[in-house]
Amino acid sequence: MTATTIEADWLTTPGLQTLLATLSADGEEARIVGGAVRNSVLGHPVSDIDIATTTVPDETVRRVEAAGFRAVPTGIEHGTVTVVTPEHAYEVTTLRRDIETDGRHAVVHFGRDWKADAERRDFTINALYARADGSIVDLVGGIEDLGSQTLRFIGDSETRIREDYLRILRFFRFFAWYGKGRPDAAGIRAATRLKEGLDGLSVERVWTELKKLLAAPDPSRALLWMRQTGVLTRILPESERWGIDAIHSLVESEGAFGWAPDPMLRLAAIVPPDPARLTQMAERLKLSNADRDRIVGFAIAEPAKPEESDSAFRTRLYFGDRAAIADRLRLAVASARGKAESSRETLDAIARLTSQLEIVATFAPPAFPVSGEDLKSAGIAPGPEMGKTLDRLRKLWASSGFVLGRESLLERV
Repeated sequence: MTATTIEADWLTTPGLQTLLATLSADGEEARIVGGAVRNSVLGHPVSDIDIATTTVPDETVRRVEAAGFRAVPTGIEHGTVTVVTPEHAYEVTTLRRDIETDGRHAVVHFGRDWKADAERRDFTINALYARADGSIVDLVGGIEDLGSQTLRFIGDSETRIREDYLRILRFFRFFAWYGKGRPDAAGIRAATRLKEGLDGLSVERVWTELKKLLAAPDPSRALLWMRQTGVLTRILPESERWGIDAIHSLVESEGAFGWAPDPMLRLAAIVPPDPARLTQMAERLKLSNADRDRIVGFAIAEPAKPEESDSAFRTRLYFGDRAAIADRLRLAVASARGKAESSRETLDAIARLTSQLEIVATFAPPAFPVSGEDLKSAGIAPGPEMGKTLDRLRKLWASSGFVLGRESLLERV
């Protein structure tokens, strides 16, 4: 790969061009840096846009406010100011060197040396700069590594990791997204030796990285290397005896059936469906309520039953957790597809499971026709007895295929 410029709609927005010009006046300079440049070279979508500048933070604030933009000192002690323009919010950071680190936080020294700024970053592919005209500045060989799909730490791998142990997880995450073949040997050795440093990180940062890794198009190779280095067991001990073999067939099934990559479903594929353990895991990793409910709901749901009749399945779907049942079905399909030999029985099971998934997608039962008022009219007073009667009638209605009407049900009170 020999890219020397990027062309992207986001680069031409008036707010960004004005911001870059404002920060580049009077002998200073500002450049876009990092993921926006990398993804534009690859033709991938760009979300966050970061800017590096020679202006010190106070001068950054003064200039952007004079230009009519809002400046938010989100990390000013480390040189970072968030600049809000009409089109976008940009993180603007002064060139710096880390002069003291403890594996989580750093004391920084501001500077004007672009190469020193590049060399303190994590990976070569993340240290690409672009000027306002789109011309790329590559000081560490990032363009070549993008072309060969090589993920390398900048400089000494252990030094980069000791600056921030989260870089171990970022190493595997970026490998999942941008690497191929075997990961960089020096990076693997460093991650293996220094994985204990992960214990000192906040669980929120760990889970954020793991979830991003699981969202990659195919995270199976990265997970394999995380397992072999002991990193996966370190951050996700629940996976130790369960295995990660299901990931490969799940990714293949996603492609075959058009399922979107789903990090929570992929997590479910590599942990045991044990409600108690997964509740503890959710608490340890401080999952959001939605993520916790989904992973625990998956564990609580019954395993998929390809032999189940459509009527029985719809009844179970009506009373159960639809999302959890769908998760169980998708993993069952992937597991069946991943078997070494596809017997007639296996193919029939896959057909039934995919048919059940179609039912999940379209299932819309009519409204239950009996109300509490109906039972009051039938002489049942509000209270536990009424609740039990409604539950009994609802089950009867569901087992009928949702066809019994109000009168028929009330006859059974």
